[in-house]
Amino acid sequence: MIKHTWLLSAALCAMTAQAQMSPLGLWRSIDDETLQPKAEIRITQNTTGGLSGVVERSLQNNPNTDPLCNLCTDDRKGKSKIGLEIIRGGQQSDGKPVWEGGKILDPENGKNYSLRLTPIEGGKKLEVRGYIGAPLLGRTQTWIRVQ
Repeated sequence: MIKHTWLLSAALCAMTAQAQMSPLGLWRSIDDETLQPKAEIRITQNTTGGLSGVVERSLQNNPNTDPLCNLCTDDRKGKSKIGLEIIRGGQQSDGKPVWEGGKILDPENGKNYSLRLTPIEGGKKLEVRGYIGAPLLGRTQTWIRVQ
C-alpha cells in the first residue's frame, strides 16, 4: 500500500510540474521602462486548441494612460484595454515547451507581432517574444506567474 501511495504522489507531482511548464494561467507583465508590474493577463486554450490571452486588470496608476485601444487597427479598435484579447493563436511546437504561430497585440501602439512563448524556471516565468519576420527581430519580456 505504501508503494502505491508513493507512486501516486510521484505521478501527481510530475503532472503538476508538467502543467506549470505551460503558458496557461495568470501572468503579470512587467513594464519595459519602469520595470514595475503593468498588467495581469490570463492565457487559456480556446476551443480550436490555440491560445487566447486576455488582460484581466491593469496594475498601473498612471491616469494619463488611454483606457481604450484607439491605435488598434482591427476588431479591437476602440475597445477597453481591460478585457482585451492581446494573444491570439499559437500551438505547442512538436512537444517542446515552446508555443508559436500566434500573434500578440501591443495595446499601447496597436501593432500585432508574431508570438513565441517559452515557460522558464520550472514554469514560474514566461518568456514572451514578439517579433516581425524572424524571431531574431523582436523583443522579449519576462512575465511572472500569478497562478
